[in-house]
Amino acid sequence: MNESSARALLSDRSRSQSFLHPESLSWDSSCFASSPVDFLQELPSYRSIARKRTNILSRDKQCGTLLKPADSYGSQLEEGITENLNSQSIRNYALNISEKRRLRDIQETQMKYLSEWDQWKRYSSKSWKRFTEKAREMAAHLELWREDMRSIDGKFGTGIQSYFSFLRFLVLLNLVIFLIIFLLVLLPVLLTKYKITNSSFVFIPSKAIDTQCTVYPRSSSALIYFYTYIIDLLSGTGFLEETSLFYGRYTIDGVKFQNFTYDLPLAYLLSTIAYLALSLLWIVKRSVEGFKISLIQSEEHSQSYCNKIFAGWDFCITSCSMADLKHSSLRYELRADLEEERVRQKIAERTSEETIRIYSLRLFLNCIVLAVLAACFYAIYKATIFSQEHMKKEIDEMVFGENLLILYLPSIVITLANFITPMIFAKIIHYEDYSPGFEIRLTILRCVFMRLATICVLVFTLGSKITSCDNNSCELCGYNQKLYPCWETQVGQEMYKLMIFDLIIILAMTLFVDFPRKLLVTYCSSRKLTQCWGQQEFAIPDNVLGIVYGQTICWIGAFFSPLLPAIATLKFIIIFYVKEMSLIHTCRPSPKQFRASNSNFFFLLVLLIGLCLAIIPLTISMAHIPSSKACGPFTNFNTTWDVVPKMVSSFPSSLQSLLHGVTSEAFAVPFFMIICLIMFYFIALAGAHKRVVVQLREQLSLESRDKRYLIQKLTEARKPSGM
Repeated sequence: MNESSARALLSDRSRSQSFLHPESLSWDSSCFASSPVDFLQELPSYRSIARKRTNILSRDKQCGTLLKPADSYGSQLEEGITENLNSQSIRNYALNISEKRRLRDIQETQMKYLSEWDQWKRYSSKSWKRFTEKAREMAAHLELWREDMRSIDGKFGTGIQSYFSFLRFLVLLNLVIFLIIFLLVLLPVLLTKYKITNSSFVFIPSKAIDTQCTVYPRSSSALIYFYTYIIDLLSGTGFLEETSLFYGRYTIDGVKFQNFTYDLPLAYLLSTIAYLALSLLWIVKRSVEGFKISLIQSEEHSQSYCNKIFAGWDFCITSCSMADLKHSSLRYELRADLEEERVRQKIAERTSEETIRIYSLRLFLNCIVLAVLAACFYAIYKATIFSQEHMKKEIDEMVFGENLLILYLPSIVITLANFITPMIFAKIIHYEDYSPGFEIRLTILRCVFMRLATICVLVFTLGSKITSCDNNSCELCGYNQKLYPCWETQVGQEMYKLMIFDLIIILAMTLFVDFPRKLLVTYCSSRKLTQCWGQQEFAIPDNVLGIVYGQTICWIGAFFSPLLPAIATLKFIIIFYVKEMSLIHTCRPSPKQFRASNSNFFFLLVLLIGLCLAIIPLTISMAHIPSSKACGPFTNFNTTWDVVPKMVSSFPSSLQSLLHGVTSEAFAVPFFMIICLIMFYFIALAGAHKRVVVQLREQLSLESRDKRYLIQKLTEARKPSGM
């Protein structure tokens, strides 16, 4: 390279630097004849502010950062960054590598003039941040089903991946629930039973209760047929009823250790309250995170496109296969966004006649939906009544299939309703002309109403049968002791049957419907069969409602069957692998894509509805229905909740007075008013933040216009020199 070419290269670099840096734009007198202040007053941002505000001089402090020359703004930014080096990491700033290195040198220079205590705090803070970052990286590598999630995300999109992520969350939730029950209830009993610790059982003392109420018929030890074991395994009766799986097995009052006595009834109640509270807090926390993401993405659609196109790539990917998966994931997300935009444009272009026609059609289709729901509820009610009236027949008087049918009749009807109605709703929703995202939410809402209402019908039918008797026979024990000697165990058996039968149906549908359908569509040469049946699509609403239905059963049944969360954990693990295998080998990507952020938030909202539904029957059973006098840890209490007043009565008098004051109306009313004031404050604060966000967006828009104006002026100024 000769000397002239080197000089030309240096001159071009200096011109490009003057083009990029605002300092040269604002102070270069060769480019602009006017002074910098006069030139800045010609900016579009200055003119917009002058039009909006009548008195600019009084607002100079608010808009001063916009009207200041660029070099003073840069110096102010640098001062602000150097001042905040103590609290924030340099990597958080949007600067190039050379600027970050310069700031790091400034930071190291500042460290020399600090005291030893301040230096130690700085170093410890840095060490702690590095440790937390490494811990997050390790936790990400130890994440359950991490590779499976990435593969599903790339092949089938984030909508289907959100279902499997939701399923993984339920696996972890049920595992934690089982650990809570195990530590509070099962572990003390096992330590004493197997003589691991120096402790002994404290049996429930006899109380003045009629002997008729304490009669609990056990399973006979006579000759048992082989099929009886199958019935017991599927229904929870027989030998399973005598295990720790159900409520009736926990017949001790406590465990006596060396220095204290472990109150088992209180621990049993606290474990129920603990897992319900944990589930509520965990779901709300995840819902808030998903709501933030969905709110950000729903406000600005062009921002979503820009984020996916310009900032959606993961530059840490080094594998070709992972790069292909990431390409597929971004392509599916863009397809979902474009589909949503197409539906919005279609709605905006509708005429009044088309709007009237579509709303009339939706009204008619919703009437059909209500008729289907009413028919399902009536069928479940009749099946439950029939099963409860005939369940006490002797096994010898009926054949194997008849006995199993009677025991599983409510579960069969509920499962049939859960299987048929989603298909009907999926067919109906296609004619209502909604967007893909709204279609999945509306279908889930309809299925939620149906599925959770079926559990309500079953539970409240059982409750009415437990508390209703003929010829006033309930006055002696407080419940129907003849039909339900240990009603808590029998309710737990119903929840156990629902969960087992639901798992059997999922496995049977995958093995005997999904895979044969795939084989027929792939290898059968009949075009009519291919067109009428076609390859299966992964129905997100139906699958989500299936696991929400199973989780609601687990929440209700965990009080009556303490080991039910462990069964639910194994069930969801099996469902994960079965559904993944079915998705990869038998399903095809749906032509209608769904956004994962909105889906995650809505899935958790549906799960929260299921939790609220589970709390209602549990509260009624613990506070209003008398506890069984023949089994369980609460035989000496009228209701389950009576153990709490007994515990409070053992406290010191001062603590009792404090608790009574906290639970009184004199404390509740002011507390409610304070909560309302705090809520109103945060609502006002959120409104103020929203207004600030709007102003910042306007300022960003004005700055983009300023850049275009400056580039235009620079181009005009460079034309004479170029000629």
